Amino acid sequence: MNPSLPAPLRGRARRFGDDIDTDVIYPGKFLAILDPAQMASHLMAGVDPSFASTVRPHDVIVAGKFFGCGSSREQAVLAMAAAGIAVVVAKSFARIFYRNGLNSGLWLLRCPLADTIPDLATLRIDLTACQIVDEGSGATFAFEPVPPFLAQIVLAGGLVPHLKARLAQRPPEVHVG
Repeated sequence: MNPSLPAPLRGRARRFGDDIDTDVIYPGKFLAILDPAQMASHLMAGVDPSFASTVRPHDVIVAGKFFGCGSSREQAVLAMAAAGIAVVVAKSFARIFYRNGLNSGLWLLRCPLADTIPDLATLRIDLTACQIVDEGSGATFAFEPVPPFLAQIVLAGGLVPHLKARLAQRPPEVHVG
């Protein structure tokens, strides 16, 4: 089943480099915080302490290779979602971060030229055409398609809502005994 992808997404690029690990995305000293809004106020604090005060809903994090490396800290993804980040574009992702992000309903897009997308550019992201357009310059950047089974998870809002919806569609089990 091929999921119906949303209309193109729009957002402002917030650029970072290579090897941005979960310890700088969401530093360990904030792990005791459980409120998502408070978590968002510490997003990227380990690499740019002013980021959380300047991030806007729909901003797009753009990075180089191996984004999300380090620990399997799920708070990194939760803080992004709470801050309104809906898309991360990178040359590559750490494996655990990639699944944590998709499982939390965050679009993670692998783009070989992500590190050439300018900071603060206004981007239009077409998930169907697998293309990012810098609306200021007209430059286009291709990204790898998200596999349909993973796109279904993101579209459902994450793994838990996806599984709940699938279970609700199953016919009730009949027990004879």
